[in-house]
Amino acid sequence: MDLKAKLAALPDKPGCYLFRDRNGKIIYVGKAVSLRRRVQSYFRASTLRSAAPKLRSLIHHTADLDIMTVRSEAEALLTEGNLIKQYRPRFNVLLRDDKNYPALKAERGESFPRIVFSRIVREDGAEYFGPFPSDGVVRTALDFVQKRFGLRKCRPLAPDAETHRHCHDDVLRFCCAPCIGKVSAEEYKLRFEEACAFLRGERLAILQEVKEQMQTAAQAENFEKAAVLRDTWLALNELVRRRARVVQQPEIVRSAAKHGMEELARVLALPQTPSVLECFDISTLFGSYTVASQVCSVDGVPDKRRYRRFRIKGFEGTDDPRAIAEVVGRRYREGLNPPDLIVIDGGITQLRAARQALAELGLSIPTVGLAKRLEEIVTDDARGTILLDRDSDALKVLMRLRDEAHRFAIGYNRSLRQKTLRNSVLDEIPGVGESKKTALLKKFGSVRRMSRASVEQLCGVPGITPELARAILIKTGGLKHEHGENGTVAGGDVRDGTSAG
Repeated sequence: MDLKAKLAALPDKPGCYLFRDRNGKIIYVGKAVSLRRRVQSYFRASTLRSAAPKLRSLIHHTADLDIMTVRSEAEALLTEGNLIKQYRPRFNVLLRDDKNYPALKAERGESFPRIVFSRIVREDGAEYFGPFPSDGVVRTALDFVQKRFGLRKCRPLAPDAETHRHCHDDVLRFCCAPCIGKVSAEEYKLRFEEACAFLRGERLAILQEVKEQMQTAAQAENFEKAAVLRDTWLALNELVRRRARVVQQPEIVRSAAKHGMEELARVLALPQTPSVLECFDISTLFGSYTVASQVCSVDGVPDKRRYRRFRIKGFEGTDDPRAIAEVVGRRYREGLNPPDLIVIDGGITQLRAARQALAELGLSIPTVGLAKRLEEIVTDDARGTILLDRDSDALKVLMRLRDEAHRFAIGYNRSLRQKTLRNSVLDEIPGVGESKKTALLKKFGSVRRMSRASVEQLCGVPGITPELARAILIKTGGLKHEHGENGTVAGGDVRDGTSAG
C-alpha cells in the first residue's frame, strides 16, 4: 500500500504514527487523538507552504508510514515515548533524554515513610502508583495527599527535633510533625497507609468530599478557590479513579462479580447462573498482523491459565466477522471445557459469525456481543439489544472481560509488530547483516533503487550471492517470481508465516 492509500485509510482513532524515509528508516514518531486528522494534516498544501522549516523537511523526507492504534490518548503518549526511546528518530527532539513518565513512590523503609515524585520505577520493595502521562496530575496528587494526610515532605531518612529547627512544614504545609512527637510513629504510619489506600483507588469518598468543597466554594462565589479545587478534583479523578477500575479490594470484587453473574442470568434468561465466561476480540493493523484473543473469567475473576491467542490463518485483510468465525471455530472444535457464556467484542455481524461457527460444530453455547459505542448487550433474537444501567454489576462483569480481551489482543498485536518494526526492510532478510546492508545502501542509495536493480548488479556488492540477491529483490518488491534451476522459487518471503493458537 503506497503512502497516499495509507493516508486515505487512516482510522479516526487515537494512536501513534511512525514516518519512514525512502530507505525504510524511522525518522519521526508522533501521537494523535485522531490518527486520521493529525497525520493527514501534515500533507496538506497549506502545511507545505507555511510550516516551519523543520516540519517541511520532515514531510519531504517521509516516503512511508506505519501506525499503531490504542484505546486512549494517555496510552498513545506512553507508547510514543517508548518508541522514541527505542528508535531515536532524528526528527524527534522531545523525550530523547530518556526521561521517563512520572509516578508516585511510597517509601516504606523509612522510620517516617514518605510518598515522593519519581521518574524511575525500580524493584526496590517500594510501592509505586503510575506511571502517568502528565507531570501536573502526579504533582497535584502528591501535594494533595501530603496535605490531606499530614505526610512529611522533608528528605532526612530519620528526621528529629534538630531537623525540625530548619523546617516549617508543620506550619506551612500541614505536616503532622512526627519528628517532634506531635503524633506518634504508629499514628503517622496509619496516615501513610490511608494515603496509599487512597492512591490505590480504595477511598473514593475523599474525591466526593473535594467535589463538594468545590461546589460550596462556587456557591459562595469564591471562584478562585473553586477553580483550584476543580483542578485538584480533575487531577485526582484521572489518577485515582483509573486505578480504582483496576485495583479494588478482593472481597468487593468477588461480591460484585457474584451479583453481576446472577443479574446476567436474569437479563439473558440463562438456564443457570454462569460461572465460566470466555470473551473474544480481534486486533489488526491495516489488515496486517491480524490476531485474536480469548480470555476467561471464573466467577468474575480472570483465569489466565485459560487465556489463548491466535494468528488469523484463513485470510488476509480486515474482516472482523470472518476472523471471529475462524477463532471461535478453532477454539471449540476440540469440544474441551466449553464456557457457560461466550462474549464477543462487537455488534450483530460479529455475533452472527460466532453463532454460525458454533452451529457448524453442532454446539449450542449462550453467546452475546458487547458493542462499544453504548456498551449494549447484543443478541440476535427477538430481544435485540439490551441497554443496562452503567452502574449495573452485570454490565461491569462483561465490560471488564471485554477490556481484558482487548488488552490481551493489543499486546499480542503489538509484540508481533515490534518484531518486524525495523529501521529497514533489509533487516528482515536472513543473511543481510549491518555490513552488507551498509554496502548495499552505499551502492544503490535507497531500497527503492535497490528493488529496480538486477540480480547481477546486486551480486556486484561484496558478500551478495545470487540466492541472496533474489531474496532481496523479492523482499523489496523488485522480483515477484523468480525460479531457480530446479523449478522452485529462489528466495521467497522470509517472514515467519506460522500462527499461534
